[in-house]
Amino acid sequence: MADLDDIRDGDNFGLNTPADTTSFYLKGMNSMSWGIKNRMSRIFNRDSGRTVMLAFDHGFLMGPTSGLERIDLNIAPLAEEADCLMGCRGMIRTSIPADNTKPICLRTDSGTTILTEMNHNVLIAEEDAISMNASAMAAMLAIGDAATEASTIANFSRLVDLGNKYGIPVMGVTAVGKDMARDARYFGLASRVCAENGASIVKTYYTEGFENVVAACPVPVVIAGGKKLPELEALELAHNAIQCGAAGVDMGRNVFQSDKPLAMLRAVKEVVHNGAKPSEAIEIYHAG
Repeated sequence: MADLDDIRDGDNFGLNTPADTTSFYLKGMNSMSWGIKNRMSRIFNRDSGRTVMLAFDHGFLMGPTSGLERIDLNIAPLAEEADCLMGCRGMIRTSIPADNTKPICLRTDSGTTILTEMNHNVLIAEEDAISMNASAMAAMLAIGDAATEASTIANFSRLVDLGNKYGIPVMGVTAVGKDMARDARYFGLASRVCAENGASIVKTYYTEGFENVVAACPVPVVIAGGKKLPELEALELAHNAIQCGAAGVDMGRNVFQSDKPLAMLRAVKEVVHNGAKPSEAIEIYHAG
Protein backbone atom coordinates (compact mmCIF):
# COMPACT_ATOMS: atom_id res chain seq x y z
CA MET A 1 0.00 0.00 0.00
CA ALA A 2 1.46 3.36 -1.01
CA ASP A 3 2.11 5.76 1.83
CA LEU A 4 0.83 9.13 0.67
CA ASP A 5 2.96 10.86 3.28
CA ASP A 6 6.19 9.55 1.77
CA ILE A 7 5.90 9.90 -2.00
CA ARG A 8 9.17 11.46 -3.04
CA ASP A 9 9.68 13.12 -6.40
CA GLY A 10 12.10 11.22 -8.62
CA ASP A 11 15.46 12.91 -9.11
CA ASN A 12 17.58 10.34 -10.95
CA PHE A 13 16.20 9.93 -14.47
CA GLY A 14 19.40 8.78 -16.16
CA LEU A 15 19.08 11.43 -18.86
CA ASN A 16 22.50 10.59 -20.27
CA THR A 17 21.84 6.85 -20.44
CA PRO A 18 19.63 5.86 -23.39
CA ALA A 19 17.23 2.94 -23.22
CA ASP A 20 18.37 -0.41 -24.63
CA THR A 21 17.23 -0.78 -28.23
CA THR A 22 19.55 -3.59 -29.32
CA SER A 23 16.72 -5.87 -30.48
CA PHE A 24 14.42 -3.21 -31.95
CA TYR A 25 14.87 0.44 -32.82
CA LEU A 26 12.14 1.74 -30.48
CA LYS A 27 12.59 1.77 -26.73
CA GLY A 28 10.65 -0.68 -24.65
CA MET A 29 10.01 -3.03 -27.56
CA ASN A 30 12.82 -5.57 -27.16
CA SER A 31 10.57 -8.22 -25.62
CA MET A 32 7.37 -7.47 -27.54
CA SER A 33 5.76 -9.90 -29.96
CA TRP A 34 6.50 -9.93 -33.67
CA GLY A 35 3.06 -8.50 -34.42
CA ILE A 36 3.47 -5.52 -32.09
CA LYS A 37 6.95 -4.77 -33.43
CA ASN A 38 5.75 -5.04 -37.02
CA ARG A 39 2.86 -2.67 -36.42
CA MET A 40 5.04 -0.23 -34.49
CA SER A 41 7.42 -0.16 -37.47
CA ARG A 42 4.53 0.98 -39.65
CA ILE A 43 3.79 3.89 -37.32
CA PHE A 44 7.34 5.02 -36.45
CA ASN A 45 9.77 5.95 -39.21
CA ARG A 46 12.65 3.47 -39.16
CA ASP A 47 15.27 6.12 -39.96
CA SER A 48 14.28 8.78 -37.44
CA GLY A 49 12.51 6.51 -34.95
CA ARG A 50 9.71 9.08 -34.80
CA THR A 51 6.18 9.63 -36.05
CA VAL A 52 3.84 12.39 -37.11
CA MET A 53 0.35 11.18 -36.34
CA LEU A 54 -2.66 13.12 -37.60
CA ALA A 55 -5.44 13.08 -35.00
CA PHE A 56 -9.04 13.64 -36.08
CA ASP A 57 -10.92 11.78 -33.34
CA HIS A 58 -12.21 15.04 -31.82
CA GLY A 59 -15.66 14.60 -33.35
CA PHE A 60 -16.75 11.84 -30.99
CA LEU A 61 -16.63 14.46 -28.23
CA MET A 62 -17.16 17.74 -30.09
CA GLY A 63 -19.12 16.90 -33.24
CA PRO A 64 -18.28 18.79 -36.47
CA THR A 65 -15.79 21.19 -34.91
CA SER A 66 -13.87 23.65 -37.09
CA GLY A 67 -11.69 21.83 -39.60
CA LEU A 68 -13.56 18.54 -39.18
CA GLU A 69 -16.85 19.46 -40.81
CA ARG A 70 -16.08 17.10 -43.71
CA ILE A 71 -13.47 14.42 -43.02
CA ASP A 72 -13.53 13.42 -46.69
CA LEU A 73 -12.60 16.96 -47.72
CA ASN A 74 -10.46 18.11 -44.79
CA ILE A 75 -8.58 15.02 -43.63
CA ALA A 76 -8.48 12.48 -46.45
CA PRO A 77 -6.34 14.79 -48.69
CA LEU A 78 -3.74 14.98 -45.88
CA ALA A 79 -3.45 11.23 -45.38
CA GLU A 80 -0.44 10.64 -47.62
CA GLU A 81 1.64 13.23 -45.75
CA ALA A 82 0.96 11.77 -42.29
CA ASP A 83 2.86 8.82 -40.86
CA CYS A 84 -0.26 7.53 -39.12
CA LEU A 85 -3.94 8.48 -38.94
CA MET A 86 -5.74 8.54 -35.60
CA GLY A 87 -9.51 8.53 -35.79
CA CYS A 88 -12.76 6.81 -34.87
CA ARG A 89 -14.17 3.83 -36.76
CA GLY A 90 -17.18 5.63 -38.22
CA MET A 91 -15.18 8.45 -39.78
CA ILE A 92 -12.49 6.13 -41.06
CA ARG A 93 -15.00 3.78 -42.68
CA THR A 94 -17.08 6.52 -44.27
CA SER A 95 -14.51 9.14 -45.16
CA ILE A 96 -11.00 7.67 -45.54
CA PRO A 97 -10.53 5.75 -48.83
CA ALA A 98 -9.98 2.05 -48.31
CA ASP A 99 -6.93 2.15 -50.58
CA ASN A 100 -5.18 4.32 -48.00
CA THR A 101 -2.00 2.50 -46.98
CA LYS A 102 -1.09 4.64 -43.99
CA PRO A 103 -1.35 2.88 -40.62
CA ILE A 104 -4.43 3.54 -38.53
CA CYS A 105 -4.41 4.20 -34.80
CA LEU A 106 -8.03 3.46 -33.99
CA ARG A 107 -9.76 5.33 -31.17
CA THR A 108 -11.11 2.33 -29.35
CA ASP A 109 -13.06 3.88 -26.47
CA SER A 110 -16.25 5.90 -26.65
CA GLY A 111 -18.77 7.26 -24.22
CA THR A 112 -19.74 10.80 -23.30
CA THR A 113 -19.54 14.15 -25.08
CA ILE A 114 -18.73 17.72 -24.09
CA LEU A 115 -22.44 18.18 -23.31
CA THR A 116 -22.37 15.83 -20.33
CA GLU A 117 -20.00 14.57 -17.66
CA MET A 118 -16.83 13.50 -19.43
CA ASN A 119 -14.74 10.31 -19.40
CA HIS A 120 -17.42 7.69 -18.75
CA ASN A 121 -16.14 5.60 -21.65
CA VAL A 122 -16.44 1.98 -22.72
CA LEU A 123 -14.44 -0.05 -25.23
CA ILE A 124 -15.65 -0.98 -28.70
CA ALA A 125 -15.64 -4.65 -29.71
CA GLU A 126 -12.23 -6.16 -30.35
CA GLU A 127 -13.47 -7.69 -33.61
CA ASP A 128 -14.03 -4.21 -35.01
CA ALA A 129 -10.44 -3.12 -34.43
CA ILE A 130 -9.17 -6.31 -36.03
CA SER A 131 -11.55 -6.06 -39.00
CA MET A 132 -10.33 -2.50 -39.64
CA ASN A 133 -6.72 -3.68 -39.80
CA ALA A 134 -5.72 -1.25 -37.04
CA SER A 135 -1.99 -0.81 -36.54
CA ALA A 136 -2.64 0.48 -33.02
CA MET A 137 -5.56 0.97 -30.66
CA ALA A 138 -5.96 4.03 -28.42
CA ALA A 139 -7.88 4.65 -25.23
CA MET A 140 -7.96 7.44 -22.68
CA LEU A 141 -6.96 7.27 -19.02
CA ALA A 142 -8.43 9.93 -16.71
CA ILE A 143 -5.66 9.94 -14.12
CA GLY A 144 -6.62 12.02 -11.11
CA ASP A 145 -10.35 12.14 -11.89
CA ALA A 146 -11.97 10.58 -8.82
CA ALA A 147 -15.14 9.63 -10.68
CA THR A 148 -13.57 7.92 -13.70
CA GLU A 149 -9.93 7.10 -12.98
CA ALA A 150 -10.60 3.49 -11.98
CA SER A 151 -12.97 2.73 -14.86
CA THR A 152 -10.70 4.22 -17.52
CA ILE A 153 -7.67 2.37 -16.18
CA ALA A 154 -9.73 -0.83 -16.18
CA ASN A 155 -10.78 -0.15 -19.79
CA PHE A 156 -7.18 0.43 -20.76
CA SER A 157 -5.92 -2.71 -19.03
CA ARG A 158 -8.57 -4.72 -20.85
CA LEU A 159 -7.50 -3.16 -24.15
CA VAL A 160 -3.87 -4.07 -23.49
CA ASP A 161 -4.97 -7.66 -22.84
CA LEU A 162 -6.60 -7.68 -26.27
CA GLY A 163 -3.64 -5.99 -27.89
CA ASN A 164 -1.23 -8.55 -26.49
CA LYS A 165 -3.53 -11.36 -27.61
CA TYR A 166 -3.66 -10.15 -31.22
CA GLY A 167 -0.29 -8.40 -31.53
CA ILE A 168 -1.70 -4.87 -31.73
CA PRO A 169 0.06 -1.98 -29.91
CA VAL A 170 -2.05 0.12 -27.55
CA MET A 171 -1.63 3.85 -27.05
CA GLY A 172 -2.52 5.38 -23.70
CA VAL A 173 -3.96 8.88 -24.02
CA THR A 174 -3.63 10.95 -20.85
CA ALA A 175 -6.71 13.09 -20.25
CA VAL A 176 -6.32 16.23 -18.20
CA GLY A 177 -9.18 17.15 -15.88
CA LYS A 178 -9.97 20.74 -15.02
CA ASP A 179 -8.44 20.28 -11.56
CA MET A 180 -5.21 18.68 -12.79
CA ALA A 181 -1.93 20.62 -12.73
CA ARG A 182 -0.35 20.68 -16.17
CA ASP A 183 3.19 20.05 -14.99
CA ALA A 184 5.91 17.42 -15.36
CA ARG A 185 5.01 15.78 -12.08
CA TYR A 186 1.43 15.14 -13.20
CA PHE A 187 2.24 14.14 -16.78
CA GLY A 188 5.10 11.99 -15.53
CA LEU A 189 2.72 10.15 -13.22
CA ALA A 190 0.00 9.78 -15.86
CA SER A 191 2.44 8.60 -18.53
CA ARG A 192 4.02 6.11 -16.19
CA VAL A 193 0.60 4.72 -15.24
CA CYS A 194 -0.06 4.13 -18.94
CA ALA A 195 3.24 2.27 -19.30
CA GLU A 196 2.81 0.33 -16.07
CA ASN A 197 -0.52 -0.92 -17.41
CA GLY A 198 1.05 -2.11 -20.66
CA ALA A 199 0.99 0.78 -23.14
CA SER A 200 3.22 0.46 -26.19
CA ILE A 201 2.85 4.20 -26.89
CA VAL A 202 1.90 7.08 -24.60
CA LYS A 203 0.27 10.30 -25.79
CA THR A 204 0.56 13.20 -23.37
CA TYR A 205 1.17 16.93 -23.23
CA TYR A 206 4.43 18.82 -23.40
CA THR A 207 5.43 20.86 -20.36
CA GLU A 208 8.53 22.28 -18.70
CA GLY A 209 10.69 19.40 -17.49
CA PHE A 210 9.39 17.13 -20.22
CA GLU A 211 12.75 15.35 -20.49
CA ASN A 212 11.98 13.72 -17.13
CA VAL A 213 8.52 12.64 -18.30
CA VAL A 214 10.07 10.93 -21.34
CA ALA A 215 12.97 9.38 -19.43
CA ALA A 216 10.69 7.83 -16.81
CA CYS A 217 8.38 6.32 -19.45
CA PRO A 218 9.89 3.11 -20.89
CA VAL A 219 7.96 3.26 -24.18
CA PRO A 220 7.77 5.92 -26.93
CA VAL A 221 6.02 9.16 -25.95
CA VAL A 222 4.25 11.36 -28.49
CA ILE A 223 2.85 14.76 -27.64
CA ALA A 224 -0.66 16.03 -28.18
CA GLY A 225 -0.89 19.26 -30.11
CA GLY A 226 -3.67 20.63 -27.93
CA LYS A 227 -5.52 23.80 -28.81
CA LYS A 228 -4.78 25.73 -32.01
CA LEU A 229 -1.62 27.83 -31.78
CA PRO A 230 -0.02 30.21 -34.27
CA GLU A 231 1.95 28.05 -36.71
CA LEU A 232 5.40 29.08 -35.49
CA GLU A 233 4.42 28.36 -31.88
CA ALA A 234 3.12 24.91 -32.85
CA LEU A 235 6.41 24.16 -34.60
CA GLU A 236 8.31 25.35 -31.53
CA LEU A 237 6.17 23.04 -29.40
CA ALA A 238 7.07 20.07 -31.61
CA HIS A 239 10.75 21.03 -31.70
CA ASN A 240 11.00 21.42 -27.93
CA ALA A 241 9.34 18.06 -27.36
CA ILE A 242 11.68 16.30 -29.78
CA GLN A 243 14.68 17.91 -28.09
CA CYS A 244 13.43 16.46 -24.80
CA GLY A 245 13.27 12.96 -26.28
CA ALA A 246 9.70 12.69 -27.55
CA ALA A 247 9.20 10.10 -30.30
CA GLY A 248 6.89 12.33 -32.29
CA VAL A 249 3.63 14.23 -32.25
CA ASP A 250 -0.05 13.40 -32.57
CA MET A 251 -1.41 16.71 -33.82
CA GLY A 252 -4.91 17.58 -34.85
CA ARG A 253 -6.15 21.16 -34.52
CA ASN A 254 -2.72 22.65 -35.17
CA VAL A 255 -2.86 20.98 -38.58
CA PHE A 256 -6.48 20.84 -39.75
CA GLN A 257 -7.37 24.28 -38.34
CA SER A 258 -4.35 25.88 -40.00
CA ASP A 259 -4.92 28.11 -43.03
CA LYS A 260 -2.67 25.74 -45.00
CA PRO A 261 -3.08 22.27 -43.44
CA LEU A 262 -0.98 20.35 -45.96
CA ALA A 263 1.90 22.81 -45.73
CA MET A 264 1.68 22.77 -41.94
CA LEU A 265 1.83 18.99 -41.86
CA ARG A 266 4.92 19.04 -44.07
CA ALA A 267 6.54 21.62 -41.79
CA VAL A 268 5.85 19.51 -38.70
CA LYS A 269 7.39 16.49 -40.42
CA GLU A 270 10.53 18.48 -41.17
CA VAL A 271 10.89 19.28 -37.46
CA VAL A 272 10.13 15.76 -36.25
CA HIS A 273 12.05 13.67 -38.77
CA ASN A 274 14.83 15.96 -39.96
CA GLY A 275 15.50 18.06 -36.88
CA ALA A 276 14.68 21.35 -38.57
CA LYS A 277 14.53 24.44 -36.41
CA PRO A 278 11.12 26.12 -36.19
CA SER A 279 12.47 29.14 -38.06
CA GLU A 280 13.43 26.81 -40.93
CA ALA A 281 10.24 24.78 -40.90
CA ILE A 282 8.00 27.85 -40.96
CA GLU A 283 9.44 28.64 -44.39
CA ILE A 284 8.04 25.33 -45.64
CA TYR A 285 4.68 26.39 -44.30
CA HIS A 286 4.83 29.80 -45.96
CA ALA A 287 5.98 28.25 -49.26
CA GLY A 288 3.02 25.89 -49.23
